[in-house]
Amino acid sequence: MSKKPNLKTLAQAAGVSVPTASQVMRGTGRISEATRKKVLKAAERLHYVPDGRAASMRSGEKREIGMLIHSISNPFNAEVISGVSDHLEGHGYLVSVLDSRDDVMHQKRNLEAFIRSSRGGLIWVPAHETPKTTIEMLRTHSIPTVTFLRESKFGKFDHVGLENSDATHTATSHLISLGHTNIAYFGGEPHSDVRQERILGYQTALKEAQINKSIVWDAPDNKLSGVTALNELLAKYPETTALVCNGDMIALGACFALQKIGKTPGKEISIIGFDDVQDAALATPALTTISTKPYKLGTLLAKTILDRIIDPFQQSKASKVSTKLIVRHTTGKPV
Repeated sequence: MSKKPNLKTLAQAAGVSVPTASQVMRGTGRISEATRKKVLKAAERLHYVPDGRAASMRSGEKREIGMLIHSISNPFNAEVISGVSDHLEGHGYLVSVLDSRDDVMHQKRNLEAFIRSSRGGLIWVPAHETPKTTIEMLRTHSIPTVTFLRESKFGKFDHVGLENSDATHTATSHLISLGHTNIAYFGGEPHSDVRQERILGYQTALKEAQINKSIVWDAPDNKLSGVTALNELLAKYPETTALVCNGDMIALGACFALQKIGKTPGKEISIIGFDDVQDAALATPALTTISTKPYKLGTLLAKTILDRIIDPFQQSKASKVSTKLIVRHTTGKPV
């Protein structure tokens, strides 16, 4: 097995000094184009890859950002991660993604591993019931941190979230304008602060229209739960004609459940999702949903963490991103 190349062997292969080889690989210094090409060609021949950890120790700069989210399997999160990664990698950072599974103990282990590996910043969806000690741990180690979707209750970090209440108010008002009065809020876990904001928007729209009946149905945000939960909802509230859903995945599951019993989403029951993941537009029928532009959210998160790294002492800032109702084929007038 050939020996792993280092900066010294790279310099020797290129016929330059070690400092010159180092500057070329770091993209610094005033190096001629001919010398730069010679070093890069030698690096390719040797399969040389700079040791990021060693470079970080020498310069004090950490070029890896950790992203700790609550569910990697959700397509919304996957699109957000793409936006984060593309922007940060374009600025010379690597992104590592960890999944807390929305569990505080799993989250604690993830964060401890994150701190041990000396990453340069954290983009984080706090797990429900995150304790104050977790915030204190991040503060103690001076980790540049941006929270996403859920704000921390015990400490001020930069934050990127959504105008949740406005979004579901718009969705519910659209259904009311079509003539629906038996509208249920469908999906999500009862302890979620984000979901409570969305329920508030739904209930406010009902109240403004003088509709007294409010149905809130708990269910995990995935397709399988959407199938099971819709059947249970209709068994208890058969008069329901429309759903405002907590996410696209449970909305798509509800659409599938209707089709299994010979009904058409948008005719017998209208359905509105939340997020506008790629599957929403590709579904049959295409899903009416609240667009959050998840890829652009990821880009905004990346820009926010970079700003915090550049100026760690600036005042924390919160960004609430507006949404847009995308009307497709799963909404219509009640029959």
